[in-house]
Amino acid sequence: MCQMFGIEIPVFGFSHCRNVVAEVSRSGGLGCLGTAYYSPDELEIELKWIDEQVGDKPYGVNLLLPEKYETVGDALFDTQSLPRGHVEWQTQLLDAAGIPRLPLQERDALMKAELNRMHLTPEFAHELLDVAIKHPNVKMAVSALGSPSPAVLKRLHDHGIKVGAMTGKVEHALKHKEAGLDFLIAQGTEAAGHTGSVSSMVLWPEVVDAVAPIPVLAAGGIGRGRQMAAAFALGAQGVWCGSIWHGTRESDLTDEMKQLLFKAASGDAVQTRSKTGKPGRMLRSKYTEAWLQPDAPKTLPMPWQSVLNAEARLRIDRARALDFMTCPVGQIVGTINEESSVRQVIYDLLDEFADTMSGLANKVGLS
Repeated sequence: MCQMFGIEIPVFGFSHCRNVVAEVSRSGGLGCLGTAYYSPDELEIELKWIDEQVGDKPYGVNLLLPEKYETVGDALFDTQSLPRGHVEWQTQLLDAAGIPRLPLQERDALMKAELNRMHLTPEFAHELLDVAIKHPNVKMAVSALGSPSPAVLKRLHDHGIKVGAMTGKVEHALKHKEAGLDFLIAQGTEAAGHTGSVSSMVLWPEVVDAVAPIPVLAAGGIGRGRQMAAAFALGAQGVWCGSIWHGTRESDLTDEMKQLLFKAASGDAVQTRSKTGKPGRMLRSKYTEAWLQPDAPKTLPMPWQSVLNAEARLRIDRARALDFMTCPVGQIVGTINEESSVRQVIYDLLDEFADTMSGLANKVGLS
């Protein structure tokens, strides 16, 4: 993977924050920007800024490039089409907690801005792709939802961009291999965001064996050098890290959210459907726990669950209701205890990796 991208260390850093992405690449790895919440104009600004920071070093973009989309059109912005029982239950939950409602004179504008960030059409995905391929330092594109179409794959390859995809199951990995992707990211259930049910220890070698000779990055539960060594021992060619950047000063998380993460244990990163309707690992909060109670309605399918909780997120964040605040985070959160920097995280990761490999060699009698 280092040879594929011309980088110094096989550490790949995913983040929605441009500062993190740039610093991972500046430190010798390869940063990858999550683009899900950017408009084309906003993405252009972000990529131009990263270009200025990284010089001639490469970086990547994470795009929603599934073969199938649910095109919801203007209905996406019509919250009146949501089930009334779901809306009333959520409203009562926040009211009972004393979390103020959005001011009537501001609600419509706030909701429109929030819902405008949800883009689930193929047309929009191609607009983001148009932006990304104009930046010569973009050398990697990762599909977060299935293999890209043959036309998209060819277009990326024609611009010298290597293409990978996330996978949590061997059967999905085989489809990616058949599609002609350049590398895969095997993401165990310990990871943040949308996750499957297979642990990293089991998934990584399964995927490595299934798609050989395609290189595989290991993801899910990697935050220390010992875990990086385990990934290499199980056949990975590099590590894909996301949650470990949350506690860095480059992260754009609020100070309140960082403090919640610093106090959390690994068991506080729970799988929940409360954010998008699909299983995803989030920081446990009173909001995620409420969806598990007997009186809670069944979560809505994607993207409607996200539409439903858009107002809840705005109310919680504006009120700084810490007990209800949450964010995507993996089980590695238990080792994120204080603020650091991206560069220091990488140094610590590599130092422990080197010590682990040296110690392991001594243990088994190898020089």
